[in-house]
Amino acid sequence: MKNPNNNKTKILIEKGVRIPNPESVEIGDEVDTEKISGNGVTIYTGCKIFGSSTLILQGSDIGYEGPVTIENCHIGPKVKLKGGLFKQSVFLNNVSMGLGSHIREGTILEEEASVAHTVALKQAILFPFVTLGSLINFCDCFMSGGTDRKNHSEVGSSYIHFNYTPNQDKATASLLGDVPNGVMLNQNPIFLGGQGGLIGPCRLAFGTTIAAGTINRKDELNSGRLIFGGPGKGGSIPFTPGVYRSEKRVVINNIIYIANLMALMQWYNHVRSIFISQDFPQPLLDGLKEKLNMAIEERIKRLGELCLKIPDPGIAKETSERLMRQKNELREIWPEMEDAFKTNINREGDLSIRDLFLERINRGIKKSGRDYIPVIKGLSVENVRQGTKWLQGIVDGITAQVVEIIPSYGEVANH
Repeated sequence: MKNPNNNKTKILIEKGVRIPNPESVEIGDEVDTEKISGNGVTIYTGCKIFGSSTLILQGSDIGYEGPVTIENCHIGPKVKLKGGLFKQSVFLNNVSMGLGSHIREGTILEEEASVAHTVALKQAILFPFVTLGSLINFCDCFMSGGTDRKNHSEVGSSYIHFNYTPNQDKATASLLGDVPNGVMLNQNPIFLGGQGGLIGPCRLAFGTTIAAGTINRKDELNSGRLIFGGPGKGGSIPFTPGVYRSEKRVVINNIIYIANLMALMQWYNHVRSIFISQDFPQPLLDGLKEKLNMAIEERIKRLGELCLKIPDPGIAKETSERLMRQKNELREIWPEMEDAFKTNINREGDLSIRDLFLERINRGIKKSGRDYIPVIKGLSVENVRQGTKWLQGIVDGITAQVVEIIPSYGEVANH
């Protein structure tokens, strides 16, 4: 049967794209072939490419280990998508994704992040060098930490981020490391041992190690800690679905997560934008910002669903007066909280600190060129301190403003 996409595959081949078996490759009518580089790109047998915004830059390898489906993804230089589904996600320079990847909306993998086989990601953000093993479900997570390919944050094989609760909500995103320090590429790595799990929403400090086989349910905000535990103690206790015992912690962790994403948007707006080049063109930056906006909107939506949830009368009877008062308060003030998030989405922080930091970035570019990682790693201790102070001010300002709206929550410590 004649391939209806033969014209587009022919155009790509004429541009220099290597397609060993063109009759097996499907390219959607909406795909703009001008957004697919002819310089060193290979598209192997059985691949499908859809979406008007799909971008594939030079040196990328698509489908070497198995068929790949791409839909509206932004794929940077020298990326290897070895097999699986990739939808509405961004992959920066030298990212590698193994066979059986299932990567969906709002996912961002920054430079040299890598994933082995059979991994599911959705609404996940991995900073440079972060490495995931095989057979992992790691949706609704942000992870940073590490300094290079030998010293990086890692998730061991057969790991699960538990992101759906018995109360049927997904206000469960976990913040592993943070944005203000993580972007500087100078922090101790985080290690999550294989055959384990993390109950979201959770916050972990840089340098945290969770031993293999451990299910972690608590925040760890002190750096350099080892968390370990064996199989849970057996037992049977009363349980009422819909009753929240730690709703304050859940809400605050969500607020801090959203504030970190908003700080990351300012990093993309003011720092990443300076690095526009052949390896990091404007459409790739646009893709980063688009997917990050998707992540911010998703987290606000999920927090809103939690705050607006109304316990049924039977559940309310089994809930303490204090918890019910807190729950009713959240429901009543959610519109004001939502407005506060929307008002702060473009919060730029202290402009004098930001501009001084950007001046140092520009000096680094003049010295080393527009190669992102060497420039960031070349910053002095004082430069790093300035950049982190700028971003942390954004996180703290947004967090304080939203928490202040909730009378019963008071001050937030250790954020």
